[in-house]
Amino acid sequence: MQQTPLISIVDDDEAVREATKSLIRSLGYNAETFGSAEEFLAWTQIERTDCLITDVQMPGLSGMDLQDRLISEGHEMPTIFVTAFPDSKLENRALRGGAIAYLRKPIEESHLLEHIDTALRRRRA
Repeated sequence: MQQTPLISIVDDDEAVREATKSLIRSLGYNAETFGSAEEFLAWTQIERTDCLITDVQMPGLSGMDLQDRLISEGHEMPTIFVTAFPDSKLENRALRGGAIAYLRKPIEESHLLEHIDTALRRRRA
């Protein structure tokens, strides 16, 4: 029996975290939320994450910093970045680091779901 995928959501905006969590759960996936990159990095079950959705700009460690830390610590997981402040240099950096997508807020649900499907296929491969 295959385990239900776990999507981890890292965003300093509680409303965004909860809305994304509700969407993810409505699709039948498990979801965990974190208010900061530091909170996510401190989670003892980080390796359970099948797909990470993270905001780019957050107090403390940014989404880009989070991606760098995960890579340096050997945690490879498909990552989807979301931002209200698109920046082509950050987008290129994220994609070079292996990100699945770099999406602008507000995010179209269909685009997010498409990228989650891609992330989960990549994770299974």
